[in-house]
Amino acid sequence: MSMYDDEPELVGYDPGDGRPLRSPHMLLAMRIVVALGIAGLILPGVIGTVMINARDAAESCKRWVGYEDPGDSSSVSFELLGAHGSGWQCYTQSSSFGGTQFVASLGWIPGPPVLPSGKFIPA
Repeated sequence: MSMYDDEPELVGYDPGDGRPLRSPHMLLAMRIVVALGIAGLILPGVIGTVMINARDAAESCKRWVGYEDPGDSSSVSFELLGAHGSGWQCYTQSSSFGGTQFVASLGWIPGPPVLPSGKFIPA
């Protein structure tokens, strides 16, 4: 027996007629299940991150507005192409600012507000 002879386990093996093992409908179903599984793994993390960032942005904006005028109300919004850059933007509605006014750009991942002097604004 030479080195290139068939292995004993493969003697008589017929590789088939060349057709795919699974039908196109089964392949589509498997692709849909895999896509839903990947989305099910990724989406909760993305949603949780956005919710945490929204809460942090609201708290940071409340501190910024409270530093200027404690009686004013604050609001935040996420803007991709905003006038003050992309990320979370802090606004206020009050008479001291003259209506709805921009207060601060909080960035993509908002943190505690920092004054230009380098001091943090306390809660």
